[in-house]
Amino acid sequence: MKKAILATKVGMTQIFNEDGSLVPVTVLQAGPCVVTQVKTVENDGYEAVQVGFVDKKERIVNKDAAGKKEVIHRHGVNKALKGHFTKAGVTSKRYVREFRFENASEYAPAQEIKADMFEAGDRIDVSATSKGKGFQGAIKRHGQSRGPMAHGSKFHRHQGSNGACSSPSRVFKGKGMPGHMGCKKVTIQNLTVVRVDAEKNLILVKGAVPGPKKALVTIKETTKVEA
Repeated sequence: MKKAILATKVGMTQIFNEDGSLVPVTVLQAGPCVVTQVKTVENDGYEAVQVGFVDKKERIVNKDAAGKKEVIHRHGVNKALKGHFTKAGVTSKRYVREFRFENASEYAPAQEIKADMFEAGDRIDVSATSKGKGFQGAIKRHGQSRGPMAHGSKFHRHQGSNGACSSPSRVFKGKGMPGHMGCKKVTIQNLTVVRVDAEKNLILVKGAVPGPKKALVTIKETTKVEA
């Protein structure tokens, strides 16, 4: 892997190509990310680049009303992470991820990774956490069919039979049942980069990307190339 970056989802829009065709795109605020650590085979057993994304304020420590007891706010960076970022010479970051770049040795701490590492026409894999939809039935969750909606029917949106009776006398593992839907890591492969705005660090990707607005998105060069 040679290209990867962290981004946040801005939303969807549509643009026109040079030939006048309309293309639906997802706008991603890609970077700038900063290198917080470069891992080597000698020290860590493998080569990787650790990057940070989105500034985060440091932990605030105040005194109580009596001026004796310290009150530590939950929001902010703890001492361990603060020391880690200080050692790298960067400000505190909200998200920290690792990328196993093939040229990891060429990176240095505090180096910036921006959206211009990608260009129009690149094929990418996009990963994000999908929207959580709570507890849902089998029709919405798995696309199963409903029963008759007539007045005499007693079976409308129920799941129906779960399997045979005497044989095999059990419900097979993986049976589509009602349950929690969404809020899972989803990766869409072979998406196309339509446009890159290097000044604003925006990447326009053709089609939809999982997750709600402002969600953290990981962009990597694709692992599978379509024939």
